[in-house]
Amino acid sequence: MSTIILVDDQPIANFITRKLLEIEGYDKDVVDFTNPEEALAYLEERQNTLIFLDLNMPEMNGWEFLDSLKTKGHQHRIIILTSSTSAVDRNKAKEYPSVIEFIEKPLNKNKFARLQPILQYS
Repeated sequence: MSTIILVDDQPIANFITRKLLEIEGYDKDVVDFTNPEEALAYLEERQNTLIFLDLNMPEMNGWEFLDSLKTKGHQHRIIILTSSTSAVDRNKAKEYPSVIEFIEKPLNKNKFARLQPILQYS
């Protein structure tokens, strides 16, 4: 397993995701960012990383983040973890081949169970 990147402007959301990863036995590096620009800078040197991404952030929203990755030609796998319940957002996520899952917050053990196959190959 490789590093997982958490990108959410709410530190508590990153904390919850990190704790669920630990509880479920994920023992590799988890790096979290509350600033999406900092996450993009970190990802400059990396490819094919698993990223948990929030959509609603003040500095740069998740769509802008995804567009930036796409423009730079980065090949990452994205799990959108958002408070959005909008069908528009869910459908828009399907336009991005890098988005492999769309999960509504809060993340819990039941929702996390859907991610086990993805995490096994990370």
